[in-house]
Amino acid sequence: MTSQELFEQIRSKRSFLCVGLDTDLKKVPQHLLAGDDPIFEFNKAIIDATAPYCVSYKPNLAFYEAAGTKGWNALVKTVRYLRGHYPEQFIIADAKRGDIGNTSQMYARVFFQEMDFDAVTLSPYMGSDTAEPFYSYAGKWAVLLALTSNASARDFETLKLENGEMLYERVLRTSMDWGTEDNTMYVVGATQAAQLGSVRAIVPDHFLLVPGVGAQGGSLEEVARYGMNKRCGLLVNSSRGIIYASGGRDFAEAAGHAAAQLQSQMSMLLQKAGL
Repeated sequence: MTSQELFEQIRSKRSFLCVGLDTDLKKVPQHLLAGDDPIFEFNKAIIDATAPYCVSYKPNLAFYEAAGTKGWNALVKTVRYLRGHYPEQFIIADAKRGDIGNTSQMYARVFFQEMDFDAVTLSPYMGSDTAEPFYSYAGKWAVLLALTSNASARDFETLKLENGEMLYERVLRTSMDWGTEDNTMYVVGATQAAQLGSVRAIVPDHFLLVPGVGAQGGSLEEVARYGMNKRCGLLVNSSRGIIYASGGRDFAEAAGHAAAQLQSQMSMLLQKAGL
């Protein structure tokens, strides 16, 4: 999927919502736990309820790996279900890989060739070697961590270098040469919205994956104000605020309602931006 094709989905659905599938067995409704594959059944219901309101899904791999083989199998089934029923959705493996050489090649192969994700989140701090294998797959994306929303991001990401720029700014400037606007995206936390302007000054045309709206307290309006570009250029992720909107039998209905509310706000923001 190219950036233009992603923008066309955004414009068609009037949404730049990414639903985070951070499926925790401890939070799955009780009535699903007796089934053979409660993680997949939960995901399937969430997807069916939210697909009209989003353009992307982002499974966080930690939640699937924590469940061992059953969790990994549920992830495989989730991706296949999306491909079979909602092929227009942009699917991100939130894996945060960051290794080099043959290891990085194996990660790229499993996520792109074996599982058919559209994109993978990567840590760029070991340099271009970590991302290069992912760029060898046509139509696939590397999503590089840039300015994250966790409290200790300041430990490294906002350190000032000798020339006055911050470390995350160096990451942006250096990694721009690794790929293109059609295969490179950056993670910028919603709680860092005020700094989105500085991010946009460096990468004006790239897409940004923005987690932290909703449960983590990020403001959708501020993200749009500082981060939107002429092709929207945003995928705003919401996880807990959508998939755990209810813990009862109405969990899917509640998730759909939460996604619809965000989509409505995004539609107004797109209209305000003339998109």
